[in-house]
Amino acid sequence: MHAFKTLLALALAVPTLTNPLLRVRSLFPASSLLSTPNLHQRQCVETCGSTCYSQSDIDAAVQQGYGYYENGQTVGSDKYPHQYKDYEGFSFPDSGPYYEFPILSSEQVYTAGSPGADRVIFTGGGTYEGVITHTGASGNDFLQCTAD
Repeated sequence: MHAFKTLLALALAVPTLTNPLLRVRSLFPASSLLSTPNLHQRQCVETCGSTCYSQSDIDAAVQQGYGYYENGQTVGSDKYPHQYKDYEGFSFPDSGPYYEFPILSSEQVYTAGSPGADRVIFTGGGTYEGVITHTGASGNDFLQCTAD
């Protein structure tokens, strides 16, 4: 595709005189000829505030959190994953108990440090239930993120 765009640009080039040198100027900006669509663009499936999460972001966070849970391990000063009590009364597909684990906007999995505002929720069997956020909530409460 790149070769075709380059040939097209050369075929449609317009010669212009600048000083006594002959130069070639394209009818199309170079950026439009060289850019190609991003085939690996992230597709949002959940949005927390203004943060978009793809299915692979969610799957990676659940897998990381459930792996720690299964091995009886926790990470970070807040000891994730830990049981999520659902004081807000969200409607999840399955019954609890539920566990929360950070999902990071950096597209990395949480291993320690600041957990950020967003969490994936999963059951003791590792079933994904949803994404929640502190963003926009009062105090230490959560809001349910929006499915896209």
